Amino acid sequence: MTQPSFATHEVFNQSPPFEDVDLFTVDRPLVEAVKANGGAAAERELSAFGKQWGSAAMADRGRLANENTPKLRTFDAKGNRRDQVEFHPAYHELMAHSAHAGAHNSTWTAQGKPAGDAAEVIRAAKFYMAAQVETGHLCPITMTRASVGALAMQPDLLGKVMPVLSTKSYDPTFAPWWDKRGMTLGMGMTEKQGGTDVRANMTRAVREGEAYRITGHKWFMSAPMCDAFLVLAQAEQGLTCFFMPRFAPDGSVNAIQFQRLKDKLGNRSNASSEVEFTGAYAERIGEEGKGIRTIIQMVQLTRQDCAIASVGLMRSGLAHALHHARHRSVFQKHLADQPLMQAVLSDMALHVEASTALVMRLCRAFDRTPHDAAEAAYMRLLTPAIKYWTCKSAPPFLYEAMECLGGNGYVEDGILARHYRESPVNAIWEGSGNVMCLDVLRALSREPEAAVAVLQSLAAETKGLPGAGETIAFIGKTFRRADGERVARLAVEKLAVLAGAAALNGVSPRNAELFANTRLAADRASMYGAVELESADARALLTRALP
Repeated sequence: MTQPSFATHEVFNQSPPFEDVDLFTVDRPLVEAVKANGGAAAERELSAFGKQWGSAAMADRGRLANENTPKLRTFDAKGNRRDQVEFHPAYHELMAHSAHAGAHNSTWTAQGKPAGDAAEVIRAAKFYMAAQVETGHLCPITMTRASVGALAMQPDLLGKVMPVLSTKSYDPTFAPWWDKRGMTLGMGMTEKQGGTDVRANMTRAVREGEAYRITGHKWFMSAPMCDAFLVLAQAEQGLTCFFMPRFAPDGSVNAIQFQRLKDKLGNRSNASSEVEFTGAYAERIGEEGKGIRTIIQMVQLTRQDCAIASVGLMRSGLAHALHHARHRSVFQKHLADQPLMQAVLSDMALHVEASTALVMRLCRAFDRTPHDAAEAAYMRLLTPAIKYWTCKSAPPFLYEAMECLGGNGYVEDGILARHYRESPVNAIWEGSGNVMCLDVLRALSREPEAAVAVLQSLAAETKGLPGAGETIAFIGKTFRRADGERVARLAVEKLAVLAGAAALNGVSPRNAELFANTRLAADRASMYGAVELESADARALLTRALP
């Protein structure tokens, strides 16, 4: 007797998973941007990284780390205060792979000096690819890397820390940092009453011999599972930066009491906390009263990573949308061949290509800053502008990518919903949009001649591109206005877009022309796909984005 079948349908016309790909070689704009900015010799290394992070196994680790969020264990079973954060094993695996690749320290020598050559560009390419898989764990990775910039202000302390920080080992054990194979560092700056205005901080530091005891709170303490933190507190001479380890020198747990973990919109795999210091042991970094000047050395680097991660998220959104559109058929044609969808995807590809070229160009400036005054000026003026534009671009871009997948993009089974929830944090952390605009204005006022030289260089690099000359004139006029702060957002956005056109011109002149024509020469439409590109240009952009 034949058994009846209860199957109602078979699954077809669905895109296969976008996994087991080389995230580097499949991304031609990235390959070319790395090469244009001095990183060509690392292509084999970056391809190996791309294959590992593009694997199904890494994608699964990213999913598990976000579905199984960290938990705060305030006390042990006997009632002893521990303040430990517990993570799913997938999170630790992600951290270990990033550390093994040097994402947390490869831009420094073992002595804490800039590594030079193209270390920033090569590391940025890895960071960009890792962000496409799981962005939350990159918070402690970027803070560990960036902390060296601030620790350099206290050479004796840097000399003690670097032997542990410079290893490529990840050690999650709860133990004093000096006994570990590798270490991570977090940061605590903001308080309830001040937020961005850290000069309003009330946490106090009292000297005790060569060290200090700190009492107060932080409303956001990033990555509370780290082995040490850079924190700001008011000392006798004013706001000062301190190195606060999880364990005091005698091996006891330091007086760092976590109150709760933040329940965040995104960034779910990473822990962020509220904390109180009850006489916590700390060592000073830099001079008393110079805390902002000291910690800004760290913040400049974390801002750079916010931009890189945002572009990585957009790249992932584009890749998943384009992959889906090439496999999904609607009205007897693949989505990718439908004129409206092709217009949307090619416009998105153009945005990602310029953004990728721009962040890699910024990283080249970081590489060259120690010995090139022009590159140092580029870095100081454009880091906040690039962070502003790329980080604010990511949420609407990822919404558009989700829509390309229809309902499949909106559900949590896929990665795009997570990317969308993740994307706003980079614009908020390390200085919001208004703070970035104020920093651009500050750089202009403090070093006007250097800023003018940067603008002249951008003018030369974009000469002949549609709308570039008019944009330069607008930027110059706006920044000279007495009420320039009122229109700073528009001027900073135009500055970043101009820099994007210049960076892309050094990678793909034809696409730089398309980018300038649709972003500089005319008022930009508010929706992707609301520009006109020739069919050949649209197809070429999509082929470059994903062969």
